[in-house]
Amino acid sequence: MSKNQRMYLVPFWVRVWHGINAVLILVLTVTGISLHFADPGRMLVEFSLAARIHDIAGVLLVAAYTFFVLANIVTGNWSQYVPATPNVFARCMAQAKYYAVGIFRGETHPHKTTAEARYNPLAAVTYWAVMYLLMPVVLVSGLVFMFPQFAPDRIFGMDGLLPIAMLHYLSGAVVVMFMIAHIYLGTMGKRFSSLYRMMINGWYEH
Repeated sequence: MSKNQRMYLVPFWVRVWHGINAVLILVLTVTGISLHFADPGRMLVEFSLAARIHDIAGVLLVAAYTFFVLANIVTGNWSQYVPATPNVFARCMAQAKYYAVGIFRGETHPHKTTAEARYNPLAAVTYWAVMYLLMPVVLVSGLVFMFPQFAPDRIFGMDGLLPIAMLHYLSGAVVVMFMIAHIYLGTMGKRFSSLYRMMINGWYEH
């Protein structure tokens, strides 16, 4: 492939963080399912082992997330998650229509990828919501579970840990759904494996 068909797009630190984050979320998903649907006859990981691994992976995810936020601030990478104006909503709808229908008809991708705008507007908004709204909920609720002495005694008339447990489970489930969609959308590059290779070597094929 000639050089004018490739563009170096993803910095090394983003790729390293992305890989670590993916592994930790997979570990947390498997152990979380083992803990939530504990059944001696149908367990993925033995309960006590799953609990230990889940706690360790959770702490590591907090560390990785803290690094991600700080690195975004220092490098200015945060701007990638803010879609350019105007007409953000209309462009998000156009992107959604492309994913739902246009891509199967061979239509032209509505977003032109550049170094200044790696993500299409729908992806940028989604990543921002996941990383800056959803992930803090998952991590903070998980930390409260690890240190229950910091949980309130009662919330809405219920034991203080019960609403936090529900919040942690539901927000974690949304992360899993996002991960599945993320893996699927990763196949929609120029070639089936283009975007996966980009997250290894940093080069975007266009």
